[in-house]
Amino acid sequence: METGLVGYDAACAAIATAKNVDEVKQIHDKAEAVRAYARQAKNKTLEIDAAEIRIRAERRLGELLALTPKATGAKGVGNPKSALVKSERTPTLKEMGVSMDLSARAQRLAAMPAEAFEEKVSQWRGRVEEENERVTTNLLKIGDESQKHIRGTFGTSENEWYTPAEYVELARRVLGEIDLDPASSDEAQTTVKAKEYFTPLENGLKRSWKGAVYLNPPYSQPDIGYFVSKLVAELKAGRVTAAILLTHNYTDTAWFHDAAGMCAAICFTRGRVRFQDAEGKPASPTQGQAFFYFGENVALFSSVFENIGFVMFH
Repeated sequence: METGLVGYDAACAAIATAKNVDEVKQIHDKAEAVRAYARQAKNKTLEIDAAEIRIRAERRLGELLALTPKATGAKGVGNPKSALVKSERTPTLKEMGVSMDLSARAQRLAAMPAEAFEEKVSQWRGRVEEENERVTTNLLKIGDESQKHIRGTFGTSENEWYTPAEYVELARRVLGEIDLDPASSDEAQTTVKAKEYFTPLENGLKRSWKGAVYLNPPYSQPDIGYFVSKLVAELKAGRVTAAILLTHNYTDTAWFHDAAGMCAAICFTRGRVRFQDAEGKPASPTQGQAFFYFGENVALFSSVFENIGFVMFH
């Protein structure tokens, strides 16, 4: 990577036109190496350019991973006709040299609307240039450190937490068969058993949702807001016929009010839901939870969920 504007522009162009994970990963790794060198050499301009190139490469990596079919034969919707697929067998993340943390972070970036991403990059760049703030690679506040204490099911790192089986069974009693779990993983489906589900690689935000939906979204910002907005939009469009949404009881947030304004009933849990990790070990959330119900069978939802909390009707 050259220094100055020419090298920056060339790297951005290479990222935008990259067609495979290996190509983007090489740009990402080179940018990080240059950033580390520039920091040591006290070359602030080069360090800023390299940090921005790295985050742009991560976003492009997330876009490419979302188009890549699963490495296993598990259920779900892949894209077998993708031009990115070079053979019948898709390599695993490890084989591609992509860590689980990088994969999750890259796909969070890819899920951001382009305008929002560019705005945040511009804000970050202006701040570090004008205020002499220390350059970091966590430009958008959604990198490794900011996600350590987030709970959710979107992502493929240690931040994944799954709904305990007893709560999933309550949802199944109300919804019947679960047609779709749009923010899930292969591991979670041993409990949810949805007819169809989307992993981070498939990016449920960019797909159509249909039928009866169970959604335990990622609880990181801005992901949770995006998933709630997507659910509300699919309900209004009539593609989702019924849904149960599980979130923390963050009643002061805009997304909570969006969900509350659309749902038929809410169950505020008595005590906290002890989410589980991939090995079945329980987590200890710091707040209570809420189950939102969207559908016509409010009486059934109330009778099923009143055993675990207080049910309020819209």
